[in-house]
Amino acid sequence: QVQLVESGGGSVQAGGSLRLSCADSGYTYSSYCMGWFRQAPGKEREGVAAISLGGDRTYYADSVKGRFTISRDNAKNTLYLHMNSLKPEDTGMYYCAATYLGCGELSRGAQYKYNYWGQGTQVTVSS
Repeated sequence: QVQLVESGGGSVQAGGSLRLSCADSGYTYSSYCMGWFRQAPGKEREGVAAISLGGDRTYYADSVKGRFTISRDNAKNTLYLHMNSLKPEDTGMYYCAATYLGCGELSRGAQYKYNYWGQGTQVTVSS
């Protein structure tokens, strides 16, 4: 069973940085591709970044390319999202998710392929 727990959210000013973590207490973490998603108030959940099983392939939404970096440490069963140059529009609840079949997919239509989701961690960026 996969159990994902996010941490690292908080409130920062525009231009600041945060690092989100997603820990999996299960024993099959390295069997899943992983992704980060976010949902702003009143908006649909959107894909932010995704990473392959071994971490050698990464995928990003256009809105975060060059500012966010996704990585994973399979020895620690942990996924990360390093967020730099944060903007107010990055505000939202950030969720990590694990998938067998949707590796690298970030579209809204592909979210159903993510089998397990965390509870989320809030990120608030003020101008």
